[in-house]
Amino acid sequence: MKYAGEAPQSPAAGQAAGVRSPLPAPAREDQRAHDEQRGTRNRVARSILDHGPSTAAELALRLELTSAAVRRHLDTLVAEGVVEAREKRVYGARGRGRPAKVFALTDCGRDAFDQAYDTLAQDALRWIAQSAGGGEMGEAAVAAFARARMAAQAESYRQALEAVAPQERAEALARALTADGYAATARSAPVGEQLCQHHCPVAHVAEQFPQLCEAETEVFSRLLGTHVQRLATIAHGDGVCTTFIPKKTTTASTSTAGRNPA
Repeated sequence: MKYAGEAPQSPAAGQAAGVRSPLPAPAREDQRAHDEQRGTRNRVARSILDHGPSTAAELALRLELTSAAVRRHLDTLVAEGVVEAREKRVYGARGRGRPAKVFALTDCGRDAFDQAYDTLAQDALRWIAQSAGGGEMGEAAVAAFARARMAAQAESYRQALEAVAPQERAEALARALTADGYAATARSAPVGEQLCQHHCPVAHVAEQFPQLCEAETEVFSRLLGTHVQRLATIAHGDGVCTTFIPKKTTTASTSTAGRNPA
């Protein structure tokens, strides 16, 4: 309700004056309804996580929803790859009729919830270091593990690089890394190229064990046939893992791998 004597103002005039126009009422209602639907779907998925594979009827009873509403959410979750339908396992004598259908979380659905993979990996690497005697011997043992891990990945990367011309190898490596979840890009830089990894699946572990970054940088050097220099890493607080690839091929080995240069 406007006060008497207040001149009407168009949305454009309000924006020009720096006033942000609120969403129209229908849009706000649509957004609120969308958020409510998403919240309910999350409750359905969480209930399956907490109680195991469940039928639509069990979910409806547990969440105090109608069966029709639960089935709509399950259809969406199935389409998103979060849950999958299975035939309910029957123990003992099987009754007449088709067995009830249960819904279980997929691997993708489980990954949406909190996981302890980073802690497990850190514990495993710490155990490797301690088993090797700790100190320099422990660090060497972790480095050996990191190199062995990267060697397996490097084989598929090598095949991708051998299929293209030398000047296209940085781009081919970026595509191969992206397929492994690193969201990588390659771009031109003064006297060379920069390989940028915008995501690192092992960043939290690499914070404690830089040998992972060092082994990765060594592999990049061997695959590209040139000395490369790691300029920044997500594990050490940078926004992007950046590796410089010079144009001129040299025989020098990698340096400052996994660490920012001094």
